[in-house]
Amino acid sequence: MTRISVFPAVRRGFSALAGVLLGLASWQPLAAQQTGLLETRESIYNNIFIFGDGDSVTMTFGHNKRYFTESRMKLSDPGALSVEYTKYMTLGVAYPPKVERILEIGLGGGSTVSYLSSALPDASIVAVEIDKDVVELARKHFRFTESEKLRTAVSDGRSYLMRDNAMWDVILIDAYRGPFVPFHLLTREFYALVKSRLAPGGVVVQNIEPSTMLFDSATATLNSVFPSVDLYEGGGNVVAVGYSGPSLRQAELRERAARAQERHKFRYDLRTMVDARRVLQRPTGKVLTDDFAPVETLRAIEQKNEKWKDQTEAPR
Repeated sequence: MTRISVFPAVRRGFSALAGVLLGLASWQPLAAQQTGLLETRESIYNNIFIFGDGDSVTMTFGHNKRYFTESRMKLSDPGALSVEYTKYMTLGVAYPPKVERILEIGLGGGSTVSYLSSALPDASIVAVEIDKDVVELARKHFRFTESEKLRTAVSDGRSYLMRDNAMWDVILIDAYRGPFVPFHLLTREFYALVKSRLAPGGVVVQNIEPSTMLFDSATATLNSVFPSVDLYEGGGNVVAVGYSGPSLRQAELRERAARAQERHKFRYDLRTMVDARRVLQRPTGKVLTDDFAPVETLRAIEQKNEKWKDQTEAPR
């Protein structure tokens, strides 16, 4: 789900919004992107607002008088990944020796899994989404369509993994409730569960917002379970890829990306994106556990967006 905060300047029918904080880095005017409220729902988990104009539709969650964009689609090009970091989420398919099964936790508008399903038509993909209203609105407004190979499960992501012992080649985690990742999807015990559901050579890929101290703890916790963690910056967010075994040499990862690109002809070239890789070397945060995960406190402490690079080095 996209991490873009939107602050309303006027609230009359939610018909005008002042701007958007894109990737938590810069303000941009919103008038050209979305001007009308298409639908609103108050679900058990979220206050959901669907905005749209002639060529775009955006799903936002309202939280503490702010809006947080969860998904965006360009109607004239629905197959595009309109938000930069979601392109880097697809890099997970370059790592495993084969990609036959993909699980995503957090559906949003369904753009990432729809893109992967189109590029990998033989892969079995399941998107786990806790909020049934999000699934319904993705179908209604974002052209999200399920098939024999692409299906959804309405469930909490961790509960789903606990109940289902299927093995996955790639597990994508992009679950937010407004500004927060639910703490139980950030703990050492959760990542141990994820690891137990990965096939040999499988990877976990997670979207982590980098502007607060929560990033330090999230990467340290991921690294406490997965000895190798690669980081990719995309549009102000950071995509983390965790896997077992020693860190891949850059030449080997480039070869894997090239093979996957040649075979599947991804619209967003894996060979180009893989060169943005940074290798986590010096995690600085405290490891989060089920009985110690002060997510809201850590998220309240801001840090410079570039600080995460102090914990990494360029791959060899």
